[in-house]
Amino acid sequence: MDAPAAEVTLTPDDVRRMTLRAQGFLGATSWPRSRTGVAAMLRRVGAVQLDTISVLARSHELVAYARLGPVPRPQIEQAYWHDTKPAAFEYWAHAACVLPIEQWPYYAFRRRAFQARGVRWHQVTPETCDKVLARLRAEGPLTATQLGGAKAGGPWWDWSDIKIAVEWLLDTGAVICARRTGWRRVYDLPERVLPDELLGAEPADPECLAYLAGVAAGALGVVTPADLVEYHRLNFLGARSPRDTKRLLTDAALAAGLTPVALAGAKDQAWADPAALAEASAGRRGRNRVTLLSPFDSLIWDRKRTRLMFGFEHSLEAYVPKHKRVHGYFTMPLLAGGQLAGRVDPAREGKTLVARKVSLERATAAEPMAQALREAATWVGCDNVRLEQIEPAQHASRLVAALTRMT
Repeated sequence: MDAPAAEVTLTPDDVRRMTLRAQGFLGATSWPRSRTGVAAMLRRVGAVQLDTISVLARSHELVAYARLGPVPRPQIEQAYWHDTKPAAFEYWAHAACVLPIEQWPYYAFRRRAFQARGVRWHQVTPETCDKVLARLRAEGPLTATQLGGAKAGGPWWDWSDIKIAVEWLLDTGAVICARRTGWRRVYDLPERVLPDELLGAEPADPECLAYLAGVAAGALGVVTPADLVEYHRLNFLGARSPRDTKRLLTDAALAAGLTPVALAGAKDQAWADPAALAEASAGRRGRNRVTLLSPFDSLIWDRKRTRLMFGFEHSLEAYVPKHKRVHGYFTMPLLAGGQLAGRVDPAREGKTLVARKVSLERATAAEPMAQALREAATWVGCDNVRLEQIEPAQHASRLVAALTRMT
């Protein structure tokens, strides 16, 4: 289906402000600083990426903190992984993500694709899968360790047969992870976790794609075809050609009720979330959040989009050899005044937050960087902030003075 002609043209600043508002960084938030607020944030952004790296905190905690401020970390954990009434589950979206529980049916397209492929990374035997399912039925929720161990005794990537089997069952929807303990996934049967209305739902692929297109547009405000694919990594479209992909995405956007828009200076087809477009048309402004961002934050998932919106080059250097790193191991961008205004590579030494390397895009970013460092330090229980390398060097005195005033 061809998209109708766009009647609204958006400037790059329009797109940036709409995205910031959609992501929860612009305007007075209605989310309370509580577990309820974290759950609302998760529904709004649609997916929160998980990662094993923990510097100030784990990334999924940093995503909530960036939007809501200093929510106690135990409340964040409980919001994602609630023991008695799960509100979220883990699955493959942009990457391994925490997802609102109501999204479960709409990943049926991916579960079916895994099943049709028959394998992901490792071969798995039906006999081992049957043993895992039997244990879960008989004993209740279990971690990989409780099931028999995640490692086969070799390198860190050498999974045991049990781990291979339970991850394959997770891929295909035979098991679900709606809770973690000590950073270990707890595997369970969907029928023990999901409400009845979600358990029996098996929407067809076009309905799944339409739903997720709506989620991505709601989370970003404005989306191009590339954004729709990237946000949830919709690489299971089954398209046979670029034209086929364009048709599938157009159909999904229209079925989701998105509004076609034009982007000034660009030829990309684009759609806007109707609510985001209405807010933009009303001229709403509001206060911009000043905060440090996890490098895995959904605001900056897409490097190309980040470059276009903010003129900012973002990359994660944790897996780059130390001598080749430019900005640091776990560089966190600074969001201030609706722009990405700098970055810091943080660490913790006891009760001290160490800013190993600070880079400021301009002199006026010193004050918000000091504010962001001080707030982050307090949130993770640090009493002090120590600055090490500051670039450019001429901004060092201004940053030191700003941080001293806030002590």
